[in-house]
Amino acid sequence: MFSPEVSDKLEYYVYRLIDPRNGDTFYVGKGQGNRVFAHANAEPETGADSDEVNDPKLQRIREIKNDGFEVEHVIHRHGMDEDAAFEVEGALMEAYPGLSNKAGGHGSNERGCMHAKQVIEQYEARETDIQHKALIIKINHTALEADSIYDAVRKSWRLNVKRAEEAEYVLAVSKGLVIGVFKPKDWEKYPDGRWGFVGIEAPDDIKKLYMRTRIPANMRKKGMAAPVLYSY
Repeated sequence: MFSPEVSDKLEYYVYRLIDPRNGDTFYVGKGQGNRVFAHANAEPETGADSDEVNDPKLQRIREIKNDGFEVEHVIHRHGMDEDAAFEVEGALMEAYPGLSNKAGGHGSNERGCMHAKQVIEQYEARETDIQHKALIIKINHTALEADSIYDAVRKSWRLNVKRAEEAEYVLAVSKGLVIGVFKPKDWEKYPDGRWGFVGIEAPDDIKKLYMRTRIPANMRKKGMAAPVLYSY
């Protein structure tokens, strides 16, 4: 444990949790005080729901402990304010694929790792002119595990299904750009309470209206981590 004196000196810090069985970094986090030790000991957040208690990070830590080991950790940067810690955390998360973090790093949507061509497109793409009831879903992480954009965007999400059923189209968004447009035909509920849709690709004239456009600034505000947004 860090003493109060050490904690004061550390301020905000960014850390990695490491599996001693194979040396893999499986989690990157930021915090203050003794947060790194709480995470390494598989302590769920205060008031955590069932998803938090059973999340991949905690499951990995329990496996390590059940095999007779302790989670290793590294403090990467310290002495930061929260904004700087967010930036370091986000950059570090991109350097370690396959992490158990449930959310992407701060700024990963707009300022994350990308090719120069993507940077140009990011800032030169025209802003989306939304002319329909559109359900906007950010697929930055699900896209990595899916066979297609449709598979990445169609499931599974926490959302208000009554509101979602009003959507005329679903816009799949990655790093702020629309990369897929689909027309939902039906919605289905999964055992974990999340929802997904069954649909088809939008007609060409609709795709031309939305594809490779940049979603409006009010949907890209700092701190908007929710993956599901509504235009209506």
